[in-house]
Amino acid sequence: MTKINLTIQRKAIYEVVQHAEDHPTAADVIERLRSKGFNFAYGTVYNSLRYLTDVGLIRELKLGEAVSRYDARTEEHQHIVCSKCGRVDEVMDELPEAWIKSVQSSTGYAIAHAHVVLEGVCGQCATK
Repeated sequence: MTKINLTIQRKAIYEVVQHAEDHPTAADVIERLRSKGFNFAYGTVYNSLRYLTDVGLIRELKLGEAVSRYDARTEEHQHIVCSKCGRVDEVMDELPEAWIKSVQSSTGYAIAHAHVVLEGVCGQCATK
């Protein structure tokens, strides 16, 4: 098992992602760190996010946007994105096994991991 090296910076960044109700971007993380009195260099934040992703403490999400978002929930789950406001929520429903087998059969791939990003309009935007 790999020993995880949580420096003061990495611990502060991990806590921001862990306590986020949304899925923050690196810029969001930097802003939240500043509001807590931390003033880390951009490179430190980006490198720390990469490290935390590599050791499995957080997940990097590429949701079709130009920027990555980060999630402290590392168990298997999917995401849904509002096409109007950009809000991201978790989808805890399991992907249908029959669908995964069908994709494997039609593509010839042995699927090791699936991440589906759903897109729609959130309840708040739908009522506007």
